[in-house]
Amino acid sequence: MSYELIAILMFSTMMVMMITGQRVFAAIGFVAVIFALFLWGDGGAELAFAANMKLMKWYPLLTLPLFIFMGYILSESGIAEDLYKMFHVWMGGLAGGLAIGTIGLMVIISAMNGLSVAGMAIGATIALPELLRRGYDKVMVTGVIQAGSSLGILVPPSVVLVLYGMIARQPVGQLWLAGLIPGLMMAAMFMIYIGIRCKLQPHIGPPLAIEERTHSLPEKLKVLSAGIIPLFIFVSMTGLFLTGKTSLVESSAVGALASLLAAIARGKMTFKVLHTSVRNTLGISCMFMWIILAALAFGAVFDGLGAVKAIETFFLDKLGFEPWTVLLLMQLSFILMGTFLDDTAMLVIVAPLYIPLVRHLGFDLIWYGVLYTITCQIAYMTPPFGYNLFLMKAMAPKEITLGDIYRSVTPFVLIMMTALALVMAFPQLALWLPQTISLR
Repeated sequence: MSYELIAILMFSTMMVMMITGQRVFAAIGFVAVIFALFLWGDGGAELAFAANMKLMKWYPLLTLPLFIFMGYILSESGIAEDLYKMFHVWMGGLAGGLAIGTIGLMVIISAMNGLSVAGMAIGATIALPELLRRGYDKVMVTGVIQAGSSLGILVPPSVVLVLYGMIARQPVGQLWLAGLIPGLMMAAMFMIYIGIRCKLQPHIGPPLAIEERTHSLPEKLKVLSAGIIPLFIFVSMTGLFLTGKTSLVESSAVGALASLLAAIARGKMTFKVLHTSVRNTLGISCMFMWIILAALAFGAVFDGLGAVKAIETFFLDKLGFEPWTVLLLMQLSFILMGTFLDDTAMLVIVAPLYIPLVRHLGFDLIWYGVLYTITCQIAYMTPPFGYNLFLMKAMAPKEITLGDIYRSVTPFVLIMMTALALVMAFPQLALWLPQTISLR
């Protein structure tokens, strides 16, 4: 049996297992171990152990539980709710102001958490009921929350970019810097779209009644203080790292400690908050570690087959594709996989194939990390099976149907595609900050 056929069998077996409902790490790891035994006999049995040892030696892996813990503490302690009240007071008088404020809330939550799931949960439980109660169009606001929550995997400190950096062996700090401008650009594009649409169609995003938005300046300044804690946490964590004062792991520890102190200072640190945060942190951290472990084993077998070289030869020599054509096909495959997989699963499945191929094609791996992340955002919101679509359906009230959710994402997906095209056409949007700021 040829190595090319074995590689095809590996991917097809893995995809069949996942389609039948098996856990991602189990499907990837099972295929890796079985084919290792098939290729190398008894010696292949050591593959999983070797991958485990490699994983445990990754010092940056400590950042994952610390960032996740920080996000859950901030969410459970009610800081996110205070932030939404701040946007409510300051922007409620504008047409679509609360929806624009929701995007702003999502950006701040992203800067404190790094996960899209947290933004979705906060948006669906805090912002969505308020927007519906204020007469906002249910289709538009459903799209707003899904689009805003997707920023969590691009705006630093993105956990997805941490994972990409580990697998691609790229500096996480440079990846964070690369994602900052595209992430803020995308958020601004969302806000501009909402503002223009609500100006043209005032009934879908009405401003608050005059009596509800009449606040004195001292009242506005008081509610503005809700943004001080998130700003302090973000500066203490990301600022110290970007200025070279702390390493990545040290910065994640600073962020986790700062969020814990903030919750204590606000009198919100109860046993229930701590227990929920620690339990959720443990669950998600273990999930990430199992997936990375399986990906390392899968990648070792795939490298042993020489499959990456075979794929390069097939696309570049036999088919004669240009590098940009291959890159576009890779991005399209991410969107297709995103209809039934999350970002982490997509990354660990194709990383052994795509990352060496991107390097061989001559593209910058930092820049490609941003392209991958934006494409994941698009895949999350692409019908029929986008990850965010069903997450939204699970959290939304009964009056919002799956059809509403499908229709809500169309303009935001188009905006994301525009942002992706801009980053592809102008790589400096992602590379200017990493090339300007030197990190240790």
